[in-house]
Order: sequence, then C-alpha cells, then structure tokens
Amino acid sequence: MTDFYDKALEKFANGEINLSEDDIKPVLLDVADYAWDKATDEFLADIPSAARVAIGPNLTGKTTTAGVFDATSPYAFSAVTGDPCEAVAYFKDTGDPATSPLLSYHDSAVSGLPVTPNGGDINIIFDWIFKL
Repeated sequence: MTDFYDKALEKFANGEINLSEDDIKPVLLDVADYAWDKATDEFLADIPSAARVAIGPNLTGKTTTAGVFDATSPYAFSAVTGDPCEAVAYFKDTGDPATSPLLSYHDSAVSGLPVTPNGGDINIIFDWIFKL
C-alpha cells in the first residue's frame, strides 16, 4: 500500500510543502513498533522512535512532473543497524521531529523491502515516490 497522511494533503493544499525546495527525507520503519494511522499521524514524532530504524539524507534529483513526485533511485541508507524494516515513510525535515510533517507511507511497491539491517547500506528502489 502507498498512501498519503491526511494532514499532508491539507499541507499540500495550503502551500505549506514545496517538494522541489523543502528537505524531503525517507525513514525506514519497523511496523512491529508502529501502527500506521493516516487520519491522525501528522509529524515524524507521531512515529515512535523505536519504529524509526533509519532516517536517510535529503532526496536528490527531485522532480515534480504531471503531479508525480520522483527522486534519484536507487536511494541508499548508510550503515543501517536495528530492527527489520517493512515500510518507508517520507517527511519534510524541519530539524525537529515534532514539526516535521509526514507526507506518505509505503509498505509495498518499494523494491528492497522488507529488509533486515546488518550494518551495511540498504538500497531502496522506486519507479516514483507518489502522485498527487
């Protein structure tokens, strides 16, 4: 499943998120520690820290064409350790998890998941990230 967090759609509609200019990052998730709730989850802090296995660097090569948001793929998380990862979420990084809006949640259509970290890099591959 790939879907938007409801609050992200509000932020898109209000012009609070600029995919081309904002720092957009993915976070690898352990779903054993996180029950996705598209209606109420709004910020990265709404995902328990135990579920946030790894936060990657800013996406590069970002494009928005015909409503499709994309970035350079494959995308690498470096030297990942921790619990198994079954999903990825994207968020706008403000520097504070309490104010970093969640954008979308993906537990399928992402090549490379699920994965069990072993201290090495984890690459995820996507055709595109999401379509507005």
